[in-house]
Amino acid sequence: MSSAGATAPQTTWWHGFYGGLQKMGRSLQLPVAVLPAAGILNRLGQPDVFGKDGLGWDNVAKVFASAGGALLDSTLGLPMLFCIGVAIGMAKKADGSTALAAVVGFLVYYKVLHAFPEHCKAPTVLVSDQCVDYSSAKSANATYQNPGVLGGILIGLMSAWLWVRFHRTKLVDWLGFFNGRRLVPMITALVGMLTAVLALWVWPPIGRGLNDFSQNLADLGAGGAGIFGLFNRALLLIGMHQLLNTFVWFQFGEFTKADGTIVHGDIPRFLAHDPTAGQFQSGFFPIMMFALPAAALAIAHAAKPHRRKEIYGLMLSVGLTSFVTGVTEPIEYSFAYIAPALYGVHALLTGASMAVTWGLGVHDGFSFSAGLIDYVINWSLATKPWLIIIIGLCFAAVYYTLFRFIIVKFDLKTPGREDESEVEDVTKA
Repeated sequence: MSSAGATAPQTTWWHGFYGGLQKMGRSLQLPVAVLPAAGILNRLGQPDVFGKDGLGWDNVAKVFASAGGALLDSTLGLPMLFCIGVAIGMAKKADGSTALAAVVGFLVYYKVLHAFPEHCKAPTVLVSDQCVDYSSAKSANATYQNPGVLGGILIGLMSAWLWVRFHRTKLVDWLGFFNGRRLVPMITALVGMLTAVLALWVWPPIGRGLNDFSQNLADLGAGGAGIFGLFNRALLLIGMHQLLNTFVWFQFGEFTKADGTIVHGDIPRFLAHDPTAGQFQSGFFPIMMFALPAAALAIAHAAKPHRRKEIYGLMLSVGLTSFVTGVTEPIEYSFAYIAPALYGVHALLTGASMAVTWGLGVHDGFSFSAGLIDYVINWSLATKPWLIIIIGLCFAAVYYTLFRFIIVKFDLKTPGREDESEVEDVTKA
């Protein structure tokens, strides 16, 4: 057998695996897109907006806080959103029955987990779903195994596979009512039950391992924030940064709100007023609001004279998108693959921004991304948010200078600097 023939299966396997990971990353974007609504609702329900310290509309504040809290709930709301989003994104030609199957599987899984509360610590005893201390007449909610968002993603993946595998299955005639799409929810219910039973056994060591890793990263302080920022941008190139974000943003850490509700994850904890949250979010604001728009300006200034007007329009659009919403992919993909050196500089500087911001005591966060909208909405929840402007302007100057110098010095073919033959071919296509 030739060497080419021997390596072909490996290449096919790798491409399939890589493509699956990319598809997974895109699937995670769907539930993430819901978070802006959750963040706005949660913010409007805070005491300083509609609550007692703001307009004084306490009942209105409760409505908004409950609505936002339902989506940000780390035990039910968030995991179910990710479960449905992954099921729809990963299944070929998904439809409403795909989502229904995912919901059925997740609810069964969730209820089985909650049938087995963890033992209450002495002197409390378990009564229903409460740990009761009769000596002090106090009680607290019992705790359960909580794979959280990762559990939701797992159920979503299995639901997608089961739907693709069985949605056209035909049973014997007397069971014909349960053919195809009606069969899938029944199977996902059984799989959800088995997954929950397995999770009760295997999740504790896995959860501790993931939490210990994230805690070690957090214990590094500014250095840990920098490492996270570097790998976040590096993985964006292959569409897998959401895999890194999921545990840290939505599951790591624990904070107890004033009403006794426990929330997990850097984003929910920040929105719940946890003063220690934001380590894995704060440093993105200077990059997305200031640095990347400055990079877009450098790309436009480095364009060939006769194409600058065209490139100015393009870069202004993507720069404003990054500044206002924090959506950076249009800028980053405009140079990532044609000038990898620039993207390497960008990834390193993102890590530097994360480290500097956290090192200077800035605690800020977002519900969707680090753009102007989240910056303004969450101003009163943040610590030293004004420093972000100063840090951002400094990084903007660094980005503009480095990008302009590297593009011109090494004649990189960024937008507006392509060879004329390439421009013509693109136009004809």
